[in-house]
Amino acid sequence: MKPTLVIMVKVPRPGRVKTRLGRDVGMTTAAWWFRHQVARLLRRIEDPRWHVVLAVAPDIEGMTTRCFPQHFMRWPQGGGDLGDRMIRAMRRAGGPVCVIGADIPGITRRHIAKGFAALGDHDAVFGPAPDGGFWLIGTKLGSVLRPKMLKDARWSTEHALADTRAAFTGKKIALVATLADVDTIDDLP
Repeated sequence: MKPTLVIMVKVPRPGRVKTRLGRDVGMTTAAWWFRHQVARLLRRIEDPRWHVVLAVAPDIEGMTTRCFPQHFMRWPQGGGDLGDRMIRAMRRAGGPVCVIGADIPGITRRHIAKGFAALGDHDAVFGPAPDGGFWLIGTKLGSVLRPKMLKDARWSTEHALADTRAAFTGKKIALVATLADVDTIDDLP
């Protein structure tokens, strides 16, 4: 069975996506950057070794928008915080599964392959980000994750990775390459 790569994406509408970047460059420019970043990312990471699924938000608009290539399977993200939405996607995928954000310009097929390879002898894998968050989370068996297991994670802080790892206590965890996401103008490549 092929592993599943889930990419968390939002419909690139000004004021609804990359709002911190938008405060620096303008909401329309931030949405434009995100739309093109997603297109570049999808070209770079599509690979026959795994299935690619777009977890889209908002749910209804994301399922029908033509902003993203139509040949990718789409799942609605659903409600809740980031942890709720990622756990929901991993549970749906079953496993092995890795989830990434769409705002990490440095991701390559090699990074994704290393994440899936790490799941061969680990229960979970994380790709750390320099700001204390993470760009990748994966698990060998998403179907066994508890729905609210990331309820205590402090998202968008320097504690996000540590808090998320704490929810996997007792599990064998691997770390892969550190990559940066884009939140502000200073993060742009």
